[in-house]
Amino acid sequence: MAVVIGPISSGAADRSARSADLLRAPFVGREAQLKAFSQVLAARRGCGFVVYGPSGVGKSRLAEECLASAVRAGFRGIRAVASAAAAVVPLGAIAHLLPDGVDLSDPAQAFADVAESLAGRGKGRRWILWVDDLHLLDAASAMLLRQLMDAGLMRVIATLRTGEEVSDAVRALCHSDAVHRVDLDELNRDETERFLESVLGGTVGRRTVHHLHEGSGGNLLYLHELVRGALDAGTLIDDGEVWRLSVASLSGTPKLTELVDMRLAAAGPAGRPVLELLAHCEPLPLADAEAMASLGVLSELERTGLIRTVENRRRTAVMFSHPLYAEVLRKQTPVLRRRKLLLEQAERMEARGARRRDDPLRIAIWRLAASGTANPDLLVQAATLSFHAHDYAQVTTLLEALPAAAHTTSSRLLLGYALIELGKWQSAERVLSVADAHVVDEKEKLEVTLARILSLFWLGERTQETLEVVDAALRQVTSRSGQRALRIIEGYVRVISGQPERGLELLEEYLEDDAHQSHDLNTWLRGALTKTLALTALGRAVEATAWGEHAYETHVRAEEEQHLVPHPATQLSHHALAESGRVRDALSVGEQAFSDLMISADTTVPRIWVAFCMGRAEWQAGHPAAARRWFAEVLAPAREIHHLRVLRLTASYLAAVAAELGDLDAATTTLADLPEYPVMGWLTGEERLGEAWVLAAQGKTAQARKVLLEAAESAGRACFFTSEALLLTEAARLGGAKDVAGRLSELAQLCEGTMTPARARFALAVAADDPDQLLSAADELGELGLDLLAAEAAAAAATALRKIGESRGVTAARNRAATWAARCDGARTPLLASTEAAAVLTEREREIAQLAARGTTSKEIAEMLSLSTRTVDNHLQHVYTKLGITNRRDLAKILST
Repeated sequence: MAVVIGPISSGAADRSARSADLLRAPFVGREAQLKAFSQVLAARRGCGFVVYGPSGVGKSRLAEECLASAVRAGFRGIRAVASAAAAVVPLGAIAHLLPDGVDLSDPAQAFADVAESLAGRGKGRRWILWVDDLHLLDAASAMLLRQLMDAGLMRVIATLRTGEEVSDAVRALCHSDAVHRVDLDELNRDETERFLESVLGGTVGRRTVHHLHEGSGGNLLYLHELVRGALDAGTLIDDGEVWRLSVASLSGTPKLTELVDMRLAAAGPAGRPVLELLAHCEPLPLADAEAMASLGVLSELERTGLIRTVENRRRTAVMFSHPLYAEVLRKQTPVLRRRKLLLEQAERMEARGARRRDDPLRIAIWRLAASGTANPDLLVQAATLSFHAHDYAQVTTLLEALPAAAHTTSSRLLLGYALIELGKWQSAERVLSVADAHVVDEKEKLEVTLARILSLFWLGERTQETLEVVDAALRQVTSRSGQRALRIIEGYVRVISGQPERGLELLEEYLEDDAHQSHDLNTWLRGALTKTLALTALGRAVEATAWGEHAYETHVRAEEEQHLVPHPATQLSHHALAESGRVRDALSVGEQAFSDLMISADTTVPRIWVAFCMGRAEWQAGHPAAARRWFAEVLAPAREIHHLRVLRLTASYLAAVAAELGDLDAATTTLADLPEYPVMGWLTGEERLGEAWVLAAQGKTAQARKVLLEAAESAGRACFFTSEALLLTEAARLGGAKDVAGRLSELAQLCEGTMTPARARFALAVAADDPDQLLSAADELGELGLDLLAAEAAAAAATALRKIGESRGVTAARNRAATWAARCDGARTPLLASTEAAAVLTEREREIAQLAARGTTSKEIAEMLSLSTRTVDNHLQHVYTKLGITNRRDLAKILST
């Protein structure tokens, strides 16, 4: 389904102005529906177009655009608004169509008079009428319109709310063979995203899309008001890369409240109490709903679309049909009324024995919300259930309400882990230090120590301090299982901090293949996740993929046994899949992982890392705009929770993709932030990728290659062989293929899968300037889903073919390059730049030409390349002669992409 969309300034304009612009957004979309209307308009027998759908899906807006389209096509358009008031007066809705003195007692004569009047007033133009809320049209008006339609004197556009009862006359009007029906539904998630990005004029964060889609239920009218409310409140902000909600809650607008109130009014006095209870305790068992309202009342609420029933095992539950109904009712419920509803519902559930697994959680939440406290045992039990569901925010709410005297080491450990998962490192350390002071045996000491190590490690640049804590713990813990757990965590720390080889040695020695042999399943799961990363870094990506699948299946099975950290989606090995050459699979698996984390859990830290790996995979695929969006999903949340270790890598990649897209201002701004962030160690060398691509975008390709070669060397020394291969490939793309082809060939022998061998063949083909090798490499890269590398290889083949005079082959190669490049979001790279120029210029001439085309003076070029100004000018004269031009302005045109 397409939607009503239009741009809103994403600059520093006043928020209220943007909010007003939202409601004035022009219609763009509904292509299928508008096409259908055009066909009806052009058809000889087409006389009607009726838009069906629930309230708020955009029926009237579509009808309005159809009317405007008809007017542009030469029709004379008029409007009629059916209403309950007009329905009691025959022909009341279309009175403005009737000529003065028409005799309504004689239907035949009345029709003739109206027809004659329309013909005279139309001045040769055909008439088209828009009737909003057709179900409210009186019978006489419906009958007359049907006659005018049948006679070919009038076309009708109408809207009709789904589920409304209509009169026989209206039914006859709608069901004519010449009337076309269109059904509109609520927006799905993709349509919501499309709408938001169009009206906001920029990319919208996935988490924000999710919140707004869920909050609006896909109702376009509600979505308008939620966006408007968030803009007015300043909670929907443009952070420079994406639009995002700065808070999870949605405020809406007074108009939205009025719209929802109008819907809720259908409940009447008899239905209101059950709706109030539902607002605070949804979902409700049917038996509890019947305690507040009769079955007849509930049935009517269901018929009017306010509630729905769902079957959950052997229990029938009642829920709102739209999430906003509960939001509005909660705000309107007085405090004492809310307290009474919550406590009575808790008592009902307790009287039944609270038999369902999540019943204790719900009771604890209700009692806590009603009175600010609850039974301590119930709070701990509820927190454990919330932890199992990965609802870490709920865990903290429940356990922070627990009196200090009721806390145990176990409850503090639970709270500490929840705070770690939310990225609240300092708070976690405070809780865990208290827990450490109250341990009673080695088992508790070990559990708290493991948690504190994780918190300490992620709190900035404290790797060495973390390893010292591990060493101290190893001296204190005497049990074999405890020693094993600490070694696993040490392996985890070493891999993430840049020592994959040493980390993997520890993991392969101490991490059991079977998780059930482990003393601590949570530690095993963290170790398993890290083993996948280590294997991938060392070039064993196929093995890493298989291990990751094993870890994921283990994690999913174990979910039923105990509360676990982290979420199972973190085990999905999309990073390993990408490095093994299965980029499309990596993107698919990563999308699923991110969706699972976004929908089923409030897990900020795992979501950040999945988004980073997705951005990296999109970069490898050659989709810089898609990669940019993923990296933007990382940056703001990581800053908010002070998750520093991911920031340098993310900012580096963000600068690289911006530079590759030609957005040099954004690239340089992002790059300037890099020194603020610590070097993590994982993916060593890749933190310099942004620096290299900014240099390349500035025309300083020699310097860019130097940066990449240095970065690749550091990656190789640290045994991040897949990172080394990636960085060497980047150098090959920037003119250094001859320098890196040999080492890439060595890495192709070392690394599993198809990715690194394909990169090596690309570099060898570019270095050899052999068209056959280049086209073969392009086909291989395209098959792997590496679209930009494939496009660059084909473009290079076109250049090589032109040199040897194969004009027919040049055209074919260019077409293939264009096909792949079309998937690459407008990427701007040297290999894709003007193959005509590349065909006749030497490498040095191309480098100087690119700098000159960007406005760099000859003196500046000379300083960059360690040449004399005269040498630079001589090279430029050769360039002008070869290209048949006379100045830098023409040079810029030829080298533009």
